[in-house]
Order: sequence, then C-alpha cells, then structure tokens
Amino acid sequence: MRKNGSKQRANGALNGASDSARSSAPVVQVRDATVVYPGGNVGLDGVSLAIDRGEFAFLVGPTGCGKSTFIRLLMKEVELSRGELRIAGRDLAELPRNKVPKLRRNIGVVFQDYKLLPNRTIYDNVAYCLQVIGESRSAIREKVPEVLRLVGLSTKLGAYPDELSGGEQQRVSLARAFVNHPPLLLADEPTGNLDPETSIGIMQLLYRMNQTGTTLIIATHDNEMVDRMRKRVIQLEQGRVVRDERAGRYRIGTSSGRFVRAHGEPVGSRDSGQ
Repeated sequence: MRKNGSKQRANGALNGASDSARSSAPVVQVRDATVVYPGGNVGLDGVSLAIDRGEFAFLVGPTGCGKSTFIRLLMKEVELSRGELRIAGRDLAELPRNKVPKLRRNIGVVFQDYKLLPNRTIYDNVAYCLQVIGESRSAIREKVPEVLRLVGLSTKLGAYPDELSGGEQQRVSLARAFVNHPPLLLADEPTGNLDPETSIGIMQLLYRMNQTGTTLIIATHDNEMVDRMRKRVIQLEQGRVVRDERAGRYRIGTSSGRFVRAHGEPVGSRDSGQ
C-alpha cells in the first residue's frame, strides 16, 4: 500500500474547501444535528460532535438508535431538519445538488450486504468505481490489482461474487471502498453477516486502512470487535449521543482482562497478563 500518496489524499479537501480549512477543520463536524423523517420519526436528535482526521471511531447502540441515519447524513442521502453539518470544513447545506456526486466520490462506503454487481467479475466490480470518476485505463490497471492484493484476493480477479464466501465478498467491498484512497471511509455493520474469525480479518483490514491516514467511522453491533480495538466509541440512543469515549468499550463496565492492552494495537492482539 502506498502510504504517502494515501495520506496526501486523506489530507486533501473532500469537497473543495480552502487550504486553511483543510489544515485545521475536523473531517466531520456536526452541531445540533437533527433528522426527522416524513411521518415524524426522529433519526437524530440534537447530535453535536467532531471527528478529526485519521480517527477511528465506532458508532454503537441498539437498532433504531440513529447509527445508519448518521452514516446516510454524511453521504447526503438524508437532509438535516435542523443544525449544521460540515465535511472537511465545508457546510453541506451550501453544497449544490450537482456537487453531491463529487462529495460521494471522496467517501468510501462499506455495507453489511456488500452491494456487489453480480454480473461483473471481482476486478470489474472494483474497477467500476474508478471508471465512474474518470480514471484512466492505465491508472485502473495499476490500482485495482494493488488493492485486491491488499485485501488478499489477488488470485480472484476473474471470479464472480457468487463464487466467493461472505468474507471474501466483504473484502471486495472493502477494496472497492478504498481503491481511490478516500479521506473518509464509512462502514455500516461491516461484520454483521460474518463469523467471528472472518470478522477479525475484516477489522484488521480496516485498521490498516486507517493507518494510511483515512478516517474511519464504523456503525456496528459487534461488541467483541469494539472491545478488542479500544478505539473511540460514540454511543447513540433514540437519536442522541449518550456517551463519547476515547479508547472505549462497547458497554461501560465490561471486564478488560481479555481485550487489547494498548490503544491502537491491531485486532487479534490478546492481553498476555504481562
């Protein structure tokens, strides 16, 4: 993986903000963010938080607490009913509709159900993301094999999604989200359909992507992964932030005896008791 290039991209504007804003503004900043769906259901209720460049943050909480709404808000798939949202210093309320595709090209997204194109090979699934943003054929030929090597699928370029296991399909989804080295990567329940061992591999990949400078926001119910990683934990309930903890756990008061000893160590490390 080319760390320098990806870090430079991660420090670039998501959406055309000025150089001074890029250097100082959080990647994500929301103030009093409220989303009310048609019919009156509240998705978010007065959320205020900031996520800095290069952070690795988990969104946790019960089903319906607002995690997916928060992810959709950052993608501008839902609109604020009240409040403010800034991405890399840019107020999204001022973003013209015709600039939304540019915003989304700079945000990688990983879904629980993979969302792969079933009639395209693994290579073509990843290449498609570069084609739609106008990358040259030579750049595509370089980047796609590189990112598929990163996720351990260099021998599967000609396979189709239905020929892969669930874990392999999620690795393709990760490759697709990361192939353009986005400054911000969002993941909505990325390990929800996977067994524990496969989940560890997916989270290790996400950790490595974060190490290149990409900011990660992961909505998850996977309490074991959150407890292992000891990253920032933002807990939502009924659309509100009820806890925002550095090096946190899925729940307050859980035992630390079997978890990662130091903040920032890769998934899979175990406390040896030393």
